[in-house]
Amino acid sequence: MIGGGQGAFIGGVHRIAARLDNRYELVAGALSSNAEKALASGRDLGLADDRCYASFEVMAARESAREDGIEVVAIVTPNHMHFGPARTFLEAGFHVICDKPVTTTLDEARALAGIVERSGRLFVLTHNYTGYPMIRQMRDMVAAGALGKLRHVQVEYAQDWLTEAAESTGAKGAEWRTDPARSGAGGSIGDIGTHAFNLAAFVTRETPDRLLADLTSFVPGRRLDDSANILLRYASGAKGMLWASQVAIGNENTLTLRVYGDKAGIEWSHATLNQMSYTPYGEPTRIITRNGAGSGPSAARVSRVPAGHPEGYLEGFATIYREAADAIMAVRTGAKLASDVIYPGIREGIAGLAFIEAAVRSNATSSWETLNLQW
Repeated sequence: MIGGGQGAFIGGVHRIAARLDNRYELVAGALSSNAEKALASGRDLGLADDRCYASFEVMAARESAREDGIEVVAIVTPNHMHFGPARTFLEAGFHVICDKPVTTTLDEARALAGIVERSGRLFVLTHNYTGYPMIRQMRDMVAAGALGKLRHVQVEYAQDWLTEAAESTGAKGAEWRTDPARSGAGGSIGDIGTHAFNLAAFVTRETPDRLLADLTSFVPGRRLDDSANILLRYASGAKGMLWASQVAIGNENTLTLRVYGDKAGIEWSHATLNQMSYTPYGEPTRIITRNGAGSGPSAARVSRVPAGHPEGYLEGFATIYREAADAIMAVRTGAKLASDVIYPGIREGIAGLAFIEAAVRSNATSSWETLNLQW
C-alpha cells in the first residue's frame, strides 16, 4: 500500500475491503513519506520493519528484488500522488489498484493509459459504488431493455462537510481537496462528481458527449468548486443532469440515481442501498431488494449475505477488490476471465478527467463543451 498511514481514513477502508473475501495479504507499504511515521504505521498493521518504506520508489525497487515481493499495490494517496507511484509500480511489473480520480490532469491520465498498455499489468480504479448489488441489477435491467429507449439520466451526490472553511482549521482531508495543486482542477466535481458521473455511465453504459456546467465556490476564499450543476447530452438523444455539492446542509453522503426510458423508470439511493424501485409505465412501482424477488444473478454474484441482512459501503469496496483479484489470478494462470467480472479501469479514469476538464471549460465560457474521451 502507498499512503494510508496513521490518521488516514481511506487507507483503512481499502485494507478492510482487501481482506474481506480472503484474497489479499498486506505485506509491505510506503504508508507515509515521513520515515518515522511510515515505520510506526507499518508496525501498527503488523508489517516487518524491513518492509516499511518512506519512499514508493525504494519500495518498488526492493520489492522487485525479493523472491517473496508484492504482486499488487494499492495507491490511497491524495490525487497529485497517484500518477508517480502508478507509473513506477506498473513499470516495475506490478498490478495497481488506485483510488479515484486516476490523476490530476487528462494528459497524465492518457500518459498512464500508455504505461498500462505497455506494462501488460492490470490497473483497477476504485469506483466502489459500482460494486453494489442493486447497481449491478440496474445495469442489467437497462441493458436488457426493461426501460426501453433512454430519455433521462439524473444523478446527485450531496454532502455538507465543507459547508464551512474546514481547510483553514487544519482538517487534512479538506486541505488537499480544496488545493488545486493536490486535487487538480476539480473540487466537488473531482471528489464526488466523478463518482456520480461514473455511476450513471456504469448503469446506462452510455457516456455523455457534451455538457453545460455551472460551478460555484460558495465558501469565501475557496479556490475550487464546492457545488456543481451540470446538464448532460448523450449521442443517443438522452438528456441528463448531475448535481454535486459538498455544502448542502443536511446531507451526509446522499448519492441518488434515477434513469428513465420510454417504457419504465428506475431509482436507487445510497440511503437505502439494498433496494431499488422499478416502475413500468402505467403500472404500480415495484421495490426490488438485494437477493429478493426480481433480483437477478449479477446482483446475487456480488452479494455476501442472505436477503434482509444489510450490505454496505465496505462490501461495495470489497467487490472491486474481489473482481481485481479474479483478474489478477487470470493473468497469473493464463485463464480466461469470466465475462461477469467487472471492474473500473484506466478507461473510466480518463472519462472522469475528461468530465472534470470539460466542466471547468464550460463554466469558464458558459457554453456547451465536448468531452474529450479519446485515450
